[in-house]
Amino acid sequence: MKIRELVRHWEQNAKGRLTRNQYQIHLDLEAAARLAALSEMYPKRSPEVLLGELIGSALEELEASLPYVKGSQVVATDEQGDPLYEDIGPTPRFLALSRKYLHELMHQQDSAAH
Repeated sequence: MKIRELVRHWEQNAKGRLTRNQYQIHLDLEAAARLAALSEMYPKRSPEVLLGELIGSALEELEASLPYVKGSQVVATDEQGDPLYEDIGPTPRFLALSRKYLHELMHQQDSAAH
């Protein structure tokens, strides 16, 4: 979800699955003031929920902005039959590590539930 879509999301008050892990961060004064403003504008959302959603959206945008680096191996062809080359940039590693940690976090939650 893009950051600009968050306001619409907050208006609809949707919820996602949450990790049991907690993260403690310190904000600069300007960011803290903006968070306070959002908390007042969207009182159904706690500052922690707002921060979680902002961070999630920022990570999605970061993933989308990682540069594609063309490799030498053809991995597929497009609709016109042109070759599509593997990405040897940071995106594949980021995605693989993200899947690894998602699997670990889901396993931790499943273990804690039993």
